[in-house]
Amino acid sequence: MAGSQWELPPELCCRPMAFVALTGLDVVYNAVHRAIWDAFCANRRADRVPISFKVLPGDHEYPKCRTKRTSYEWYIPKGILKTGWMNKHLNLVPALVVLFYELDWDDPQWKEKQSECATKVEIVRTSLQGRNTKVAVVLIQKKTPLPPGEDLVASERAAALCNACDLSGKSLFVLPHTDHLVGYIIRLENAFYEHAQTYYYTEIRRVKSHKEFLNKTTHQLLFVRHQFKIAFFSELKQDTQNALKYYRTAYSLVHELRAHETNMLEIKTMAGFINYKICRLCFQHNTPLDAIAQFRKHIDLCKKKIGSAELAFEHTAWMSKQFQSFGELFDEAIKLGLTAIQTQNPGFYYQQAACYSQDRKLQAQQLCAVINASGVSLPTPDPLETPTGGLDFYGQRPWRQGHQSIDPPDPEKEKAGILALQIKERDVPHSELIIALLSNAVAQFKKYKCPRMKSHLMVQMGEEYYHAKDYTKALKLLDYVMCDYRTERWWGLLTAILTTALRCAYLMANVKDYITYSMELLGRASTLREEQKSRIEKNLIKVLMNEVPDAEPECDPSSSTAAASLWNDRMALAGSNDFTIEVQDYVPFIQCKARFQSPSFHVDQPIQLQVFVRADCPHPVRFNKLAVSLSNQEYNQWCVVESSGQENMCLSPGATRCYNFSFVAKTEDVGKKIEVMLGSETGRCVFLSWRGAGGDAASTHEALQAIRSLRHRGRGTEGRQELDWDSLTIQHSTMIISRVPKISVQLSHQPPALNNEMYCINFTVQSQEEAVARDVKLTAGLKPGQEANLSHTTYVTLNSSKVCDDSDPALLPDIPLGDLNPGEKMERCVYVKCVSTGQRVFLFHVAYTIDTTVEGQQINCKCHKDETVNIETVVPFEVSVKFVSTKFEPLDRVAVDIPFLLMTDLLSSSPWPILLATSSLQLVTMTSKTAQLHSQLEQVVLQTGECASECFCLQCPPVANSSNTVATGQYLISWRRTINNTINVQKVELPSFGRVRESLPVRYHIENRTALVQEVEMAVEPSDAFMFSGLKQVRLRILPGSEQQMLYNYYPLMAGYQTLPQLNISLPRCPTTNTHTLRRFLPQRIFVKPQGRQLDDASIAAA
Repeated sequence: MAGSQWELPPELCCRPMAFVALTGLDVVYNAVHRAIWDAFCANRRADRVPISFKVLPGDHEYPKCRTKRTSYEWYIPKGILKTGWMNKHLNLVPALVVLFYELDWDDPQWKEKQSECATKVEIVRTSLQGRNTKVAVVLIQKKTPLPPGEDLVASERAAALCNACDLSGKSLFVLPHTDHLVGYIIRLENAFYEHAQTYYYTEIRRVKSHKEFLNKTTHQLLFVRHQFKIAFFSELKQDTQNALKYYRTAYSLVHELRAHETNMLEIKTMAGFINYKICRLCFQHNTPLDAIAQFRKHIDLCKKKIGSAELAFEHTAWMSKQFQSFGELFDEAIKLGLTAIQTQNPGFYYQQAACYSQDRKLQAQQLCAVINASGVSLPTPDPLETPTGGLDFYGQRPWRQGHQSIDPPDPEKEKAGILALQIKERDVPHSELIIALLSNAVAQFKKYKCPRMKSHLMVQMGEEYYHAKDYTKALKLLDYVMCDYRTERWWGLLTAILTTALRCAYLMANVKDYITYSMELLGRASTLREEQKSRIEKNLIKVLMNEVPDAEPECDPSSSTAAASLWNDRMALAGSNDFTIEVQDYVPFIQCKARFQSPSFHVDQPIQLQVFVRADCPHPVRFNKLAVSLSNQEYNQWCVVESSGQENMCLSPGATRCYNFSFVAKTEDVGKKIEVMLGSETGRCVFLSWRGAGGDAASTHEALQAIRSLRHRGRGTEGRQELDWDSLTIQHSTMIISRVPKISVQLSHQPPALNNEMYCINFTVQSQEEAVARDVKLTAGLKPGQEANLSHTTYVTLNSSKVCDDSDPALLPDIPLGDLNPGEKMERCVYVKCVSTGQRVFLFHVAYTIDTTVEGQQINCKCHKDETVNIETVVPFEVSVKFVSTKFEPLDRVAVDIPFLLMTDLLSSSPWPILLATSSLQLVTMTSKTAQLHSQLEQVVLQTGECASECFCLQCPPVANSSNTVATGQYLISWRRTINNTINVQKVELPSFGRVRESLPVRYHIENRTALVQEVEMAVEPSDAFMFSGLKQVRLRILPGSEQQMLYNYYPLMAGYQTLPQLNISLPRCPTTNTHTLRRFLPQRIFVKPQGRQLDDASIAAA
């Protein structure tokens, strides 16, 4: 039986709609009629009534109606449902015939045209003789009719026309051909739909009336037939609820039929039809669970109704079609808005349909094997041919149509028919059917994000392409799926897929793919037995030696013969004998790992690189060359090893070999590529290429497992000499960093910086190199990357003779310092001016070049060293100005020619003493009462928190303009910090607390930080809380850079927080030295505990 036999008839799958025939329309030559027809059939929206229109000639011959049966007493049905019945009521027998006739109410030839119209109606009725089809007339008029009751002539002539045509008033319609044609057409459609509903209701009653004449003994088939017809007419009537009810009844009745081999196919066919209708209506009613339940029930009832064992493939073909049809219904419902889920989607039904198609293929191969062996041809005459070219009833055999008994009427015809079916089944393209179903299933599983199901079905598609001898598509699918199975480490599945892929590569004589799959089947991920691996390895060696490999097992003999011829052609080709295989995404039988000995190397150190190689094949393998390709190609020449002897480059199974490389770096090297050359110079060469530093698809997981196992094993394996391959880590890149500088950089300054002062930072660099540091350059200033406004308020210069302004930059780049000899020291002063307060980070970058030797190779190294310093800028002092009268009373305004006083106050907020060099008042409008304004603050030193004031006597002259506001002038102050860096108390050794009447040692450390010998006078002021021993007053000299220690023993007299005896330090040579600053480093107070009680033994015992 042909493959198309199992396709559902289109009249079953379509949506049944009422059939209305339109006559009297000339849609070819009459423009008005064409417009009417277009309005009926073009752009039908979903809100219009479901009607199927067809234009027919007026004398069209409709199917003749058979004579109505009055009794079923001796009637024996020949089948359940005739093959043409559904199509007859969908497309041949109309529910309503509409006659279109052009006639206006005021037509001058009214009588003649009335008679002509009546004649045409009679012709239609004659052609429909015996049918209950309704007839209606539509008058096409040019004018718009008046409202009902106003046109008396129209009413009279309409009644006359109805009498002449024997029509009821509801069957006569008027269609004005105006601008509102579509609106009139829609109203006509609704009227036609009502007539069609009446027709199908009549047909349902007519079929129901037969039930009283039937008996369940001989008319079982008629019960099923009548229920199906009632349900189908209900669908045409758009009564889907009743249609579903009658289809369910028909389904129950069809399974009550007595089933045997001669009628099994007819029962299953009708059951499939009715099940399809039930499921379709359930989806249409938005009850998908009912549809799924019905389908499962249908499969459970029918899956064991196999029928003839010689035609078992027919049953699996029918089962496959059931699942496919339901999957299509499910998919169609989803497109209309139904929501599916991952565990319940059409993909599962397409998959099951494919499984049954695969079973059909196997059964056909088994049942048709005898035919193939004996070479039997199709019987003559062909038992599958019928006089009409088709079957009378669905599901019956062509050679015994209408036969309902258990035994076939002619055994010889039965055998010939079965043989013809088997021969036709042999020619069915089973693989194409299976691939189409699997493709649909894959699309569904991809849509609902089921990656493993998708991969599983793609493997089956690849195998089907292999059986269909389309090896290119098979390899494409299998290659795609193998990536997923490698990632998820399904090694058993991967081995099976690789075996099929290897057969495809062999049958195509694809050398590169054959080598790739062979290498992976020999690897550690393969689950093949050792003898199978040995056979594959021998074939691989043959291919590498440019010989023809042995045929793969389980290949079709004819295909193997053709493949051998292809291989011979490949061997004869002189070119294309070199192949590069990217094995990073595979699991080959040769593993490779590379690692740098360190994540980074200094440029003056040799770079150490290790490459580990291991073979997993059953027999030793020899290779000729190992080369490492680095991102800087100049290094590649140092990372090559070639075979010089017979055993030098031989890898034993399971053994790890290590190759060490060393080279001197020039620039940075981030990535690399490792290449291994496998083969011989005379034969075919294969280049195995690893991206990065080696490893393959399984390496990441194996490394993780190795780390876990090492944690469990602990330190017990430290003494082993053999390398553990899985524990070898990959270091795919290393960074070449600059040489470590051998110079010292020191910065000395006195923070914090004062706003607007020229702040000095002493920079000292000393060489500790063994050679001359050449081309020393200094970059000094504000470190980049800080707030943008800081770069506009910071100025840096090396010139101390001028004050910085806007022309000076915030960063001085590449200041040449010349060469620096070994041990030589160099000093520079960098001046910084900050015009705003806040924190700033200053950078001092020293760069130089030096010649050095690495492994006998002279290289020129660039070295640099960075030092940063964080400096805070503060406000040195605050200035306030006020006007007072000569009696020192505050003034908010001044009078003309009346003297007043201008008073200025300077409050120091600097932590350093400030020397006010001079001050001046530059007047603009005001005049001074004194001859000359002298500075009253000249050479005044302000300590932190101290205030200095000046007073000027001024008067305001008369002003020419009428403005009440006049400018006084400018108050200028010239100042600098007082440098007090001669003596510094570095630290004081003082206990955290003292005790009454117990000695308290205190040690002072005094350091001379100047370049001169300093005389120091020290005196200790007495205190009521302490007695002390030591030098009360002393005069001593301290050498430059030296330190002097003074030890005192204080003897506390009182408990609590007590003020320590004050140490006063003065420098006779520097009378301007501020001793207040030195006192900041000295502790002022200490806590003294009361004297403790001594407990004797008696008191302890009493306690």
